Amino acid sequence: MRIAIYPGTFDPVTNGHLDILERAATLFDEVIVAVAEETYKTNLFSLQERADMLRQVIINIPNARVETFSGLLMDYVKAKGACAVVRGLRAVSDFEYEFQISMMNKKLHAQAETIFLTTASEYSFISSSIIKQVAALGGCVTGLVPSEVEKALKQKFQKS
Repeated sequence: MRIAIYPGTFDPVTNGHLDILERAATLFDEVIVAVAEETYKTNLFSLQERADMLRQVIINIPNARVETFSGLLMDYVKAKGACAVVRGLRAVSDFEYEFQISMMNKKLHAQAETIFLTTASEYSFISSSIIKQVAALGGCVTGLVPSEVEKALKQKFQKS
């Protein structure tokens, strides 16, 4: 069974993330969406909230599932017996950073490959950070995130 790991903070998950996941799911028998605890970033949503939102929005992708992890990604990849790590690219600027990370990952676990998928052009400008900024200022994010995420963003920022 060919298992891929699609890691990220997904704070929050966007339609760009889902585009990458849907295409990765056609390439592998199973894709584990691995939500990183991430101790070096300040997240808007808790680890549990991010994982729960993802579970809601991937329900129609039968060979995808959501898990959380902490620590080194490649330790997690080894533990899951995965053969690949899936990473999304929006622009050339993403590639330089992702390339460096993939080289370090290869050093840590030579048997796993990094697969880069470019997002659909309609999502190439979307990032979770931009989504949060727009939502915090009351802007419209319809069509950029799943409706469940849009509702969660509105609830978070109404509390602020």
